[in-house]
Amino acid sequence: MLFFIGLAIFLGSHLFTGLLRRQRAGLVGRVGAGPYKGMFSIIALIGLLLIVVGWGGADRTVIYSPPYWTRYLVYLFMLLALILLAASSLPAGRLAATVKHPMLAGVKIWAFAHLLVNGDIRSIALFGSFLAFAVIDRIAVKKRGAPTPAPGPITNDFIAVGVGFVVWIAIYMFLHPYIGGVAIAV
Repeated sequence: MLFFIGLAIFLGSHLFTGLLRRQRAGLVGRVGAGPYKGMFSIIALIGLLLIVVGWGGADRTVIYSPPYWTRYLVYLFMLLALILLAASSLPAGRLAATVKHPMLAGVKIWAFAHLLVNGDIRSIALFGSFLAFAVIDRIAVKKRGAPTPAPGPITNDFIAVGVGFVVWIAIYMFLHPYIGGVAIAV
């Protein structure tokens, strides 16, 4: 139950900022930008902690068993997702300008990739809800006409690819058991 409450809190807080812009602006106007960001961060952190704490006790009933070969697709998709996430955090290059919202694209690819290899209820709930969130938020961003980054130097793209690749290697070789609770099979 904690897992699903955490998902609702974490994704609900993010959807509030993305979909209910007028209410968000009103809240920022009442409490100020700094306190709003602090409240948002605390609420999102509580949601994330509940997801992590509740993960072990969440339903592991298997709904589908993906074929073994899909894990190789995931490796490729995850490299792309991590490059996009890096591009979203660095000064814009041509990649960020082309994709327009690389963080949301990276989250969609991350979630879809993990749905390819995880067929249990808790994984479907986690990755499916993040995929749905990223799709909904991308539609909301497009509807409100949010600005997209102007193309920057291509060197920023090379940096994003390098950072994404290094993070991918670190996760693949060492970190996934600590992040996801399971070692990556070769």
